[in-house]
Amino acid sequence: MPGEDRGQVRVVVYQAAYDDGQLAAVREAYHQVSERLAKVPGMLGNELLRSPADPTALAVMSRWESMEAFLAWEAGAEHRQDTAPLRPFRDTRTTAPFAVYEVDAAY
Repeated sequence: MPGEDRGQVRVVVYQAAYDDGQLAAVREAYHQVSERLAKVPGMLGNELLRSPADPTALAVMSRWESMEAFLAWEAGAEHRQDTAPLRPFRDTRTTAPFAVYEVDAAY
């Protein structure tokens, strides 16, 4: 139904993999992190995305029920430990390692 996602939050974390070995490592780290985050209250799911224009550019996009849920997890002690497996693959080509968006409208 239009608008039911309003107020939800999307977090995009930029990753990079420069060869097949790194890509496999990012995928493995993504699955480790996803298993941990599946238990976090307010987390609705996530996806590993890869750019067809630049196959070295990846992103993890997570969906949260609210800004409050995301901020509570981010402020918690487990935040850094939960995401540690992906940290070595952060894309340093971007000006910021991640972006946070609140859903304003959706269909």
